[in-house]
Order: sequence, then C-alpha cells, then structure tokens
Amino acid sequence: MPGKYFIKTYGCQMNEWDSEVMAGIVEELGYTRADEPAAADLVLVNTCCVRQTAENKVWGLLGSLGRLKRLRPEMIIAVTGCMPQQEGVAADIRRRFPFVDLVLGTHNRHELAQLLWRVQEEGPVVEVLPEACCIPEGLPVKREGRIRAWVPVMYGCNNFCTYCVVPYVRGRERSRRPEDILREVEGLAAAGYREVVLLGQNVNAYGKGLEPKVTFADLLELVNGVEGLWRIRYTTSHPRDFDDRLIETVARLEKVCENFHLPVQAGSNRILKLMRRGYTREDYLNLVRKIRAAVPEASITTDIMVGFPGETEEDFAATLDLVQEVRFDQAFTFVYNPRRGTPAASLPDPVPEEVKSRRIERLIALQQGVGRELNRAEEGKVCEVLVEGPSEYDPAKLAGRTRTNKTVVFRGSPELVGRLVPVRITAGRLTYLEGVPHGDFSVAT
Repeated sequence: MPGKYFIKTYGCQMNEWDSEVMAGIVEELGYTRADEPAAADLVLVNTCCVRQTAENKVWGLLGSLGRLKRLRPEMIIAVTGCMPQQEGVAADIRRRFPFVDLVLGTHNRHELAQLLWRVQEEGPVVEVLPEACCIPEGLPVKREGRIRAWVPVMYGCNNFCTYCVVPYVRGRERSRRPEDILREVEGLAAAGYREVVLLGQNVNAYGKGLEPKVTFADLLELVNGVEGLWRIRYTTSHPRDFDDRLIETVARLEKVCENFHLPVQAGSNRILKLMRRGYTREDYLNLVRKIRAAVPEASITTDIMVGFPGETEEDFAATLDLVQEVRFDQAFTFVYNPRRGTPAASLPDPVPEEVKSRRIERLIALQQGVGRELNRAEEGKVCEVLVEGPSEYDPAKLAGRTRTNKTVVFRGSPELVGRLVPVRITAGRLTYLEGVPHGDFSVAT
C-alpha cells in the first residue's frame, strides 16, 4: 500500500494539527510526502465547514481529483475533517463523488491506518462517529515546523453560539490530562522547539470536568516551568470566560506572550444576544481595559462577523464604533453565511448580499487604517523576535514574530533561524514590520 501521500488542509489551527497527526500516521505506514496531488498515491482532504467559502473550495478540489482518479484508479482519495461530521454530508460526498475511497470524521482520525487497510480489503469505507469515545494519546505527529508546535489541550465546544457549527462537528468539550500535555511540551522543548501554541476551541474552558480540579491558568503555570521553552501562546479564548486570575497569570508568567485573541463578533448588544455570545459590549470593553491595565504592551486581535440576520445599520455602526474604541492590532473579518443545523440559519430578516459586501468593505477599511497606525507606532522600538525562516514577502530576508505576534522582516544570515534576535523596527507596514538587527553580533543571541 505505501507510496506517496498529499494532504490538503482547510480551516483552523486544530485542522492543521489534525493534518500533522494524519501525516504522522501514514508516514509510520511507510508513505512519503508528495508535493502535489498528481504525484500522490494517497490524497487526504481535511475539510472545514465553518464558512461556505471553505466548503466550496472542497467541492472544487474533489472535482479536480476525480479527473486524476480516472487517470490513476489505484489512487486512494480520503475526505476527513468537519464536513463529514455534518448530518448527511458523508453520504452526500459519496453520492456526488463516488470515486472517494474513504470518508471519516473528526472523532476517528486516530483510526486512519486501520481504515486505509479496510479500503484495500473491502473497497470504499464511510466511518463517521457521532461522538468521541476518548482522547487518544501518544499518536505519531509529523510537525510542519521545527521552532513552533501546536499542542491541543482540549477538544470540542459547549458554547453553541447560534451561528456556529463547531459544537456539532467537534463535539462537546473534552480536556486532556495536564500530565499528558506537560509530557508532550517537555518532549518538544527537548527536541529543540522554542514556542508552543496551546490549542482549543475555547482554551479558557480547559479543565472543566477534570479531577483533581485544574484551570487554564493552572496549566499555564505548569507549562511555564518547562526548561528550554521560550514562549507560550494559546488560541482561542472566549471573552466571557477570561477571568481576572487568567489575566494576572498571563501578566506574571515570563514565557506567556502578550497577545490576546478575543473574538468579539459584533459591537451591538442586540446582535450579541441573538448570537448567544454570553457577554455585552460593555463586558467586552471592560475586559479590554483590565487587560491593558495589567499588560500595557499587549496586542489585542479579534474576529468580527458582518451581516448576521437582522443586523441593522445601527447595529453595524456599533461594531465600527467598537473597533475605533478598542483599536485592534488585527481583526479577522468575515461575512455571515448560514450553516446547516444552526439556530441562526432559521432566523428571519436576512441581510442582502450587497449590503453585506458594502459593510465588510467599510469594516476592512477602518481596521486597516487602525492596524497601519499601530504598526507605524512600533517604529524605533527594539523588539525581541523569534526567527522562523525566510520571509514570504521577500525570501532573501528573514521573518519572525514579536512576543505580541507581529511579523517582523529583516536581513540576516540563516544561522539566526530558531534564535531570539533583538530587532529595531524601521517601518510599520499594513500586515508586518520591517527592521534591522540591533547590536553587534554575527550569530543569534
């Protein structure tokens, strides 16, 4: 069976982690990575269904894979991730694309090796579990980088925001044991990884249901003590669950980075209530004030949705006003589109598409102006940069991230990759900073 494999990943960091696990599993079977689907004997499509655009990309890719399958019928095509977890979608995939050999969901990716053997023995297999039976530990992982690593700390979500499919496709909240997480982080640090990103749909909810009782603040304390580790990040946080103790813990621990991703989604209390977010505009602004009082150098990023059913011009104006008041370093903005099975999909008074388009353009323009101003304010400062490799903007330069998660591009030798380098910022661009190494050194410090 083994040959070459190719994985295409859509969606969030958790999907990226899932793909690293599946790559580890198939490499243990003897597969080696291919650079493109046409060169692969096994193609894994790791799907996302949070937004319609992601689903559309999957359907388009499957259409092109069908042409490859006709040329090479021995190729195995597997579809996994969040899309098959939706009711009826796994069967729909097989109906629309009968050449797909394997369909599996988010709860049984750890069974990939056995399922591939079943495909060889039985032909096409559809295996989507409605719920997770356990949290498998000790799975092989083929990590994409050598400096920063994803470390999931919990799976699933209990929030059930009215627009979101995540609780339906990822299941209810399940936390890993702290000792398992700590063991993984210690292994990563020993292997030379310098930064970990703790993953969860809502990391603030970590530990609920575990005995003895443990919180996310407790977990940060434990991970902060790992020798050889330089930086700790985490995503994603729910504003409702970001309590005072967590703020104090982040402010105090030297390895936890000063970057807070707090998805606000809307600035209107009426829309926040319809979304079932569990906080008000005033709650959110108070949280931001507390964070900036405790961590003055913090960067704050967010997610914002435009065009939720019933959103009026007054509601949208409240969102723009909140963006101006908070002054986010970065905002991930998107247009609402209905997701099957969610309460919002049946809400009345949908916002016309042309109105959504106008609103998202206004929001993006406002946020770009704020982001550019904040980046220009970095000019002249010296920042600690963890160098990750060549810049995507200019491969002749290096790129890395500040503790506040801003990308910095500068000229330097390849020996600096994986090191902490002081960089003086010379220019603040829209999406990144430019700089020069600060100090007299030829290798990293």
